[in-house]
Amino acid sequence: MQNIHKTEEFDSILNSQEPVIVKFEADWCPDCKAMDMWITPIVEKFNNYNWYVVDRDELEETTTKNNVMGIPSILIFKNSKKLAHLHSANAKTPDQVESFLDENLTLK
Repeated sequence: MQNIHKTEEFDSILNSQEPVIVKFEADWCPDCKAMDMWITPIVEKFNNYNWYVVDRDELEETTTKNNVMGIPSILIFKNSKKLAHLHSANAKTPDQVESFLDENLTLK
């Protein structure tokens, strides 16, 4: 997963004609750290997509603009449009994340 540090970079990445996956997190977030312990096999399974990470505190305006109210959240974008949003309450287990990706990427 590549980190995004600037709004301009975020906007440019989202302009992809292929779906991109963005994980919103923060250094202080215990649920984000827990997800980090089990997300690698999921990233590897979906390695035909580009994965990015946004620190919600670093890009607060981007976080707000995309309605990320809780972290970690996983969003899928294509052509600068948000296609799907897995809210933090539903991103607690590998099965929840994998199901979300299966449902939302196979149709796009």
